[in-house]
Amino acid sequence: MVLKDIMAISGEPGLFKFIAQGKNSIVVEHLETKKRSSAFGSAKVSSLEEISVFTEKEDMPLSKVFDLIFEKENGGPAPDHKADPEKLKEYLNEVLPSYDREKVYVSDIRKLVHWYNILHSLGLLIKEEPEKPAEAPEATEAPGAKAPEEKEEKPAAEAPQAKKKKAGEKAAPARKKSTKTREKE
Repeated sequence: MVLKDIMAISGEPGLFKFIAQGKNSIVVEHLETKKRSSAFGSAKVSSLEEISVFTEKEDMPLSKVFDLIFEKENGGPAPDHKADPEKLKEYLNEVLPSYDREKVYVSDIRKLVHWYNILHSLGLLIKEEPEKPAEAPEATEAPGAKAPEEKEEKPAAEAPQAKKKKAGEKAAPARKKSTKTREKE
């Protein structure tokens, strides 16, 4: 899932979308109500892209967990986040059997399921497509020939640099201070 620019703000319900960077804050828009507000430096703002779930081996990014839920539900919504804690634990065990049961609390599972359902209801659960390598243009010229747009790079010794004083050269004369500056001294 692509979670770029989607954030959670501690103490605020729901999810937010990053809009702009201010001087001492960021401007965000609530995903459900579309109200814009500022999140100041004192607020704990977390990008969903940076959140991961503890597993027994290594942490799994939230986007991958959302992908697993999406596959399990065949593109449908997840169970209600207010369900019985034991049902939520069983659900996450079905989705991600290797999650760390000591580090992942029921409150974390509630947030995860709630965030998934918010994104699902707004149609923001977009699968990440693996980047395809750029196709190389077919070589029509003889081997060793350079393409016309390529430029030959000069070695560092030949590259233009700031003029340095050569041995035996006199330094440029110092600039004289203006008469106003001399009068103050």
